Amino acid sequence: MLIEPWHWLILGLVLIILELFLTSFVSLSIGVAAIVVAALSWILPFSWFFWLMVWLILSVIFTIIGFKFIKPYMQNRTTAGLGSGVIIGETGMIIQSPQADKLGKIRFSVPIFGADEWVCRSYQSAPLAVGDRAIVVDVIGNELLVESTKHQ
Repeated sequence: MLIEPWHWLILGLVLIILELFLTSFVSLSIGVAAIVVAALSWILPFSWFFWLMVWLILSVIFTIIGFKFIKPYMQNRTTAGLGSGVIIGETGMIIQSPQADKLGKIRFSVPIFGADEWVCRSYQSAPLAVGDRAIVVDVIGNELLVESTKHQ
């Protein structure tokens, strides 16, 4: 049985493409290990069994590294699908000042319920200027009641 370096390369590319559909992070690690083995096997003439062992070891190492150091930074931080109580206590920046007769807008750094901008009203008629930091104190329909973080 003869495994050529291009076999490893094709295997690696197929596994990386498969990661687009699985999103488990494991096939990405195994695919990267196969590409590394392909590159090394072009340079160093060892048996296919040796490269199989190297691939298995690299797959385990890359998977552990991926889950320990990379995967935590890829977590979804949106609150889509959660109850409206989740948004209470979130802090954002006023991008359009709410007035007594019109709604304002607040922007959050991380999307909440799939949107990073929300319409808002000022809680207790306290004035809010563009650029002020505000915290959500209540939700009424699709409107947020916010107050300045300076009043807390």
